[in-house]
Amino acid sequence: MKAITIRGIDSSVSEKLKLVAKNEGKSVNRFILELIDQNIGTKKKKKFATQHKDLDHLFGRWSDDEFDKIQGFIDAQRKIDSELWQ
Repeated sequence: MKAITIRGIDSSVSEKLKLVAKNEGKSVNRFILELIDQNIGTKKKKKFATQHKDLDHLFGRWSDDEFDKIQGFIDAQRKIDSELWQ
């Protein structure tokens, strides 16, 4: 595999690359390789692979009482009405 050096990258661009790569759980090298693959046509970008983070603050916030209440509703809806199946 060939190595390529890119010169003249602004420090703000470098920091942004590092931040985005870290947020995606990738090394900067892996992130840049994927960008290159997607943008020169060697790898198609997934059409419906966009991840949204705008509702993350809502997840994992149920108390035990809230969970029990919601689970009770779900369990009640899953009961089979035997009169309807005769």
